[in-house]
Amino acid sequence: MALSGGSTPKLLYGGLTSPEWRSQIQWDRVMFVFGDERCVPPEHPESNYGLAQTALFQPLGISPDQVYRMKGEMPDPAAAAREYEETLRALTACPAPEIPPLDLVLLGLGEDGHTASLFPGTTAVTEQRRLVTVGQAPKGIVSRLTLTVGVLNRATVVLFLVTGAGKAQTVRAVIEPRNQMEPALPAALVRPENGRLIWLLDRSAGASLSEPHRGAS
Repeated sequence: MALSGGSTPKLLYGGLTSPEWRSQIQWDRVMFVFGDERCVPPEHPESNYGLAQTALFQPLGISPDQVYRMKGEMPDPAAAAREYEETLRALTACPAPEIPPLDLVLLGLGEDGHTASLFPGTTAVTEQRRLVTVGQAPKGIVSRLTLTVGVLNRATVVLFLVTGAGKAQTVRAVIEPRNQMEPALPAALVRPENGRLIWLLDRSAGASLSEPHRGAS
């Protein structure tokens, strides 16, 4: 299970650790990896791992042996990306050049159309050889580690979690693009080859979709 960061996953973690849901999953059989990470230490307030550790792993009593974090604190992000690729291959017993099939990938969506740390116009979006690469954000903590599009599209299930009216136009641009001549937003490149793509939206995020898609949301 590949985790993401941000406010929406935090809401999800709160639900999964609630008395209603925590007993519905055999947590001791779940291995956790990350879809992306900011290049910060794990105790940094913007660390995706730090969020998951506080809001998910500790409340559920997840063993450290089940968690494989990206080492954003390494001084060389490219080396950290290579190390995490080796970690993924070892965990899934998937030698190069094959792409490991993750069971579930959680993704968010930025207002600019980025997902994971795949930002529009950056080389990370078009990376085709690596499983993990260095992403560049336009603001905030610039250097990131991220899974590449090829890994996302090999997953069994990809689940986008999107909330808020501020994402409504971007959701529409990804799901119902009106100008086929424009370059696809990074999130629109996520199309699992043999898996399922699920968009879980609140009413505000899905407000600009046509009626069939709003009903499906």
